[in-house]
Amino acid sequence: MSEIVLVTGGTGFLGSSLVKKLVNQGKRVRVIDNNFRGAPRKLLSVENEIEWVTADIRDLEKVKEACLDVSTIIHMAYINGTELFYKIPDKIIDVAVRGMLTVMDAGRSCGVSKFVLASSSEVYQTPALVPTPEEVSLIIPDILNPRYSYGGGKIVCELLAMHLATTYFEKTLIFRPHNVYGPDMGWEHVLPQFAMRAQDLMSESNAEMIDFQIQGDGKQTRAFIHIDDFTRGLIQVIEKGENKGIYHIGNPEELSILDVVEELGKVVKRKFNVVAGEEPKGATPRRCPDISKLKALGFEPEISFAQGLPSLVQWYFENRKLQK
Repeated sequence: MSEIVLVTGGTGFLGSSLVKKLVNQGKRVRVIDNNFRGAPRKLLSVENEIEWVTADIRDLEKVKEACLDVSTIIHMAYINGTELFYKIPDKIIDVAVRGMLTVMDAGRSCGVSKFVLASSSEVYQTPALVPTPEEVSLIIPDILNPRYSYGGGKIVCELLAMHLATTYFEKTLIFRPHNVYGPDMGWEHVLPQFAMRAQDLMSESNAEMIDFQIQGDGKQTRAFIHIDDFTRGLIQVIEKGENKGIYHIGNPEELSILDVVEELGKVVKRKFNVVAGEEPKGATPRRCPDISKLKALGFEPEISFAQGLPSLVQWYFENRKLQK
């Protein structure tokens, strides 16, 4: 019988895409998640081909149960969603640190050989160099700002991976996703919120030009990677990444928020007049990854933002009833 790959957070946006990819590759996959933000419906297409453990990753006994006969842990369980960084920073930190320690301890006790950690571009917040390589300094600009509960937790997890997991497991890897998007990605992110805002505005007005409120002046930039490209990149990291390697997974197509609104207008066939608003304290002005290390493993992004955005917009237009 083949060994099992354990995906923590497997009913989340990134986790569920990875699980389906692994199943399609013929892997035995076990998922552990408490569905705080994820949903089992994301795995309906493979629900009879995977093993389930419904539990909080801070529950050591349940996580040990999930780690039995596992060869690789891909630790993706975390609390994401920019709105939540400000609302529940205490829970984000607790799940980050206690969850990481619990998963590592359980994996060690069960003889797991490989540990792969999902980190984030939030670990370096406002980088001095853009496009940004993996070696950039990790920074928390303001420890009092609840936004950094997320990035701070990820920094702690990276430290634990490099200086503790590496003593527990034969191979340890870290990957940093950069603004992954696609249908059913959650509700607390900019692209779903923009899609739903556009739908509301269009239902209220037939005007040729519609005012579209944003946070900040729209000059902030991001580099979005479609979920299908992200998952292909992650598979490359899992299969080919070097021990103690850190890899950015992203698409270096850098767009301003003004560009994003313009692309959204093209999708819905309306014109939007961007109205600037107050920018949240601690927002990152510019973000774009250097993916040279990932390209060296054989990865190239294939889906442009203009190609990937329509399916996201359609999904949110049609599925708002699922919003928690």
